[in-house]
Amino acid sequence: MKKQVEYWLTQSDNDLPVAESMLEKGHYTWCLFIGHLVLEKILKAIYVREHQKIAPRIHDLVKLAKSTSLNLSDEQLVFLSEVSDFNMEGRYPDEKNQFARKCDKQFATDYLRRIKEMRAWLKKQIEK
Repeated sequence: MKKQVEYWLTQSDNDLPVAESMLEKGHYTWCLFIGHLVLEKILKAIYVREHQKIAPRIHDLVKLAKSTSLNLSDEQLVFLSEVSDFNMEGRYPDEKNQFARKCDKQFATDYLRRIKEMRAWLKKQIEK
């Protein structure tokens, strides 16, 4: 299972520069879609470390986080719920492109900053 933990951590590490690149290139919805993956993968590392079994094939960050012993604040859970929506919006955009319209440079920049902060906090938790 140690290799699985390392796998998920490495995948999260590898996805972060991709999200940053998408932001730089103006692909804001993709930036946040990848940002979701960054958090999903680190949460899966935590899950594997704690349960000593393969991570579930789910994308719901709140459900993943609640399946661990992480002590998350209500604010953190709300944030994870918001970021989980980026996964669905990226995979299944609506015909009106509502997400793409609100996902401008400032929106994506703010969320990616918060994703990076959450990721740093999660990395500290896994190192304990």
